[in-house]
Amino acid sequence: MRIIGGELGGRLLKPPKNLPVRPTTDLAKEGLFNVLNNYFDFEGLSVLDLFAGTGSMSFEFASRGCSSVVAVDKNFRCVDFIKSQAKVFNLNQLHAVRADVFQFLRHFDDSFDIVFADPPYDLPDLSLLADQITGAGLLHKNAWLIIEHPVDVDFTRHPFFSQKRQYGKVNFSVFIQAV
Repeated sequence: MRIIGGELGGRLLKPPKNLPVRPTTDLAKEGLFNVLNNYFDFEGLSVLDLFAGTGSMSFEFASRGCSSVVAVDKNFRCVDFIKSQAKVFNLNQLHAVRADVFQFLRHFDDSFDIVFADPPYDLPDLSLLADQITGAGLLHKNAWLIIEHPVDVDFTRHPFFSQKRQYGKVNFSVFIQAV
């Protein structure tokens, strides 16, 4: 697994074996960031990475100059890995938080320019995740919510749905909360 672009582009991430994760493929990350590059100047953006796992997406955002990246995962080994790698790469703007995502959504009161969520594909009520995140008040006006999901989950009827991108077996739905 590698960081695709930015200051740390090409650097490898070597998470410990047996982490309970399904990392986003390099192909999918590259495709998604090609899209994001057309919409965002990453310098100064605040990003929230939910179900962060190895932190692959968090490292990608931090490498591209985001001023604040918060990575949330409930697994302490995942959080420890993100913290240790952030230290190795001197990414002071990357903060890993050990928390259940749904409790985090209820109690965190900051807002972000981009929220990325890569939940377990077998998450009960995965189709409700967009409502839970947009309803939590975590998105700035015109912020993007990006959810990675299996092909059989359809978010196109959601009121904030904007677009869907597919890279191999990886699907991203984008939501823009304009209010």
